[in-house]
Amino acid sequence: MGNKTDKFAGVANQAAGKVKESVGRATGSKELEVEGLAQEAKGKAESLRNDVAPAVKRSLHDHTISIVAAILILTVLVQIILVKSWT
Repeated sequence: MGNKTDKFAGVANQAAGKVKESVGRATGSKELEVEGLAQEAKGKAESLRNDVAPAVKRSLHDHTISIVAAILILTVLVQIILVKSWT
C-alpha cells in the first residue's frame, strides 16, 4: 500500500472503531464496544506508522552517511600513520 492509502486506512479504521464503540455502548454490547476500541487503536497505530516511517528512514540515512565519513577519516589516518612509521 502507498503512504496515502495507508493513512486513509488508518483514519477509516479510527472512524469505524468509534462508530462500533458508540453502538456497542448504546446497545449494551460489550463485545461490539471492545471490538470498536480495538479497531480504533489499530487505526491510530496505522496513522502513527505512516508518520514515523519517513523520520526513521531519514535518520538511518543520516547515520549511514556519518558512519561512512568516519570510516573514510579513519582510513586516511591509518594510511598517514603507516607512511610515517615507514619513513
